Parts: sequence; C-alpha cells; structure tokens
Amino acid sequence: MKIVVLDGYTLNPGDLSWDGLEKLGELTVYDRTPADQVVERAKEAEIVFTNKTPLGEDILDKLPNLKFIGVLATGYNVVNTDITKKNGVIVSNVPGYGTASVVQLTFALLLELTQHVQRHSDSVREGKWAKSIDWCFWDYPLVELSGKTIGIIGFGSIGEKVGDIATAFGMNIIGSKRNHTDQSHRKNFQWAEIPELLEQSDVVSIHTPLVPETKGLINKDNLARMKRSAFLLNTSRGPIVVDQDLADALNNNVIAGAGIDVLSAEPPSADNPLFSAKNCLITPHIAWATKEARARLMDITVNNLTAFINGNPVNVVN
Repeated sequence: MKIVVLDGYTLNPGDLSWDGLEKLGELTVYDRTPADQVVERAKEAEIVFTNKTPLGEDILDKLPNLKFIGVLATGYNVVNTDITKKNGVIVSNVPGYGTASVVQLTFALLLELTQHVQRHSDSVREGKWAKSIDWCFWDYPLVELSGKTIGIIGFGSIGEKVGDIATAFGMNIIGSKRNHTDQSHRKNFQWAEIPELLEQSDVVSIHTPLVPETKGLINKDNLARMKRSAFLLNTSRGPIVVDQDLADALNNNVIAGAGIDVLSAEPPSADNPLFSAKNCLITPHIAWATKEARARLMDITVNNLTAFINGNPVNVVN
C-alpha cells in the first residue's frame, strides 16, 4: 500500500518520527508539494495525507487509486469532501489534539497585551530602569484581569478551556454558541448573542470554526460595538476577522489592542494593514505547533489510518 504525505514539514520538521506510518505501508514524505506536482506525486497512492495542500476536484479526479485522505489538521476545507464522497474516498481529520496549546497561546497574547512583558523587558535592557530615579517604572499601562469580562465566541472544547483559565484569573465569562450546553457549574457565566457579547466584554476571544456565517464576522460594524478599552484575540481562523477593519479600529482607538495568531491569507502579503496597526500582536499561526501537540497529531493520524485499514474508519468528515 502506497502512502504519500504531500506537505509533512510543518507537522514534523525533524523532531518527530514517521515510523508509525512507515509500519502501515510504503511511505513517501514530501516536505512541501507545489500545486503543479500534486498529481504526479500522488497518482499511484492509495493513501494521501495533506495539511494545507488543496485537493480539489481537478486533482481528485486524476487519482484513480485513492482510497483514503488523512488531513493533518482539524480543519479540512482543503479537501473537496463532496467529490471524495462521490468517489468513495474516506476523509479523516485530527480533532482535539491542540486544545491545551491553543489555550496557552490565547493567554500568552492576552497577558502581553495587559502586562507588556516583552516591551518592559526590552526597556530594561535599553537601560531605562538603570536610569530611573524611582525604584520601578512602567512605559505602558498595566491592566488587571480579575473582575474583567471575557466574551468567548465559540464556546466549544477550546472555548470552555479558555473559560476555565479565565475563571482562575477571576474573570466573568460570556459565551456564544449556536447550541447552548449546560454551564450551571460556572458561577460567573452567562450566554449571550454576539452583539451583546461584544458590547459587554473587556476581552473578546474567538474560538469558532470558519463557516459562511462566521467569515468576516469581526468587521467594522461589530468592532464599533466593543468597548474602547477592549482587547480582541483570534487564535481560530483568520478570515473571521476583516484585516483592514481591525487595523482601522486599532489605529483610530475604537478598541485598545489585539492579539492574533491567524490572518485572512497565510502566509500574508508584506503590505497587510495589521503589520502597521497600533498595539497589535501577531504570531505566525503557531498556537497549534508545540511539540507536544504535534506529537498528539501524529499519534491520532496513525490511529486514523490504522482504523481505516481495519475497516472501522474514525474521525470521518465526509
């Protein structure tokens, strides 16, 4: 059985092992695959793994041996699932592997916005503390989280964990989700629709999937609903936020700051308006990428293929 990984570098740049997949078939791993080489590299494979390499109808119809596609991520919009279903090709994804790591980066961004740790450390290294006439100094306003309200758009598995950590900081929680779940164990929690959530929150954190209803959700009008002192966090999907609208909101003091791990196009163009926006922290889509999370992703990937081979596919998305 021929197994091809089209873009394995992001998952495994050399600190993990492909042994689990090698035991299941004849494995070929490509670090990256240009669009014009996908068919050539995958045409004889029965099993194909992809992270961000698109597998659309034009490609899938040229892979006659294909039986299984493993998406090396949770989001699977890179695969045309309608065509795979019609062709009898199983598609599996990897859910839940990165929850702890995404939550960790969410609060890393928030704490940097409220404490400015890196900026103050840089100030110390520049000699400002040594020259201070007082025993301490701060160049940026410091914000305490206790008593503040965090609005979580997408109160699913990741959103709930964000809520847990927020509770430990003494924050109040507003959740937004299509289907409400029992949160009676949370003393500081309420459900709200998105307009109310935006208006009441001191911090808005996005953890909802990218679907037609959420694309462009955080736009000029919704940003205007937020408090001028509020922070926006996005560790979910870039197109949920309109980049230009957020940049304008930051530069015009509509909101106080933003911490984002994702952009509308990745990698972004060099002239993305958020690169020059005020008080905007941007990380390069790394919330998922701790070694521990990637190791879990690898393990689930191997389990997905093993289950398929045994006739009991799991995490099927088509």
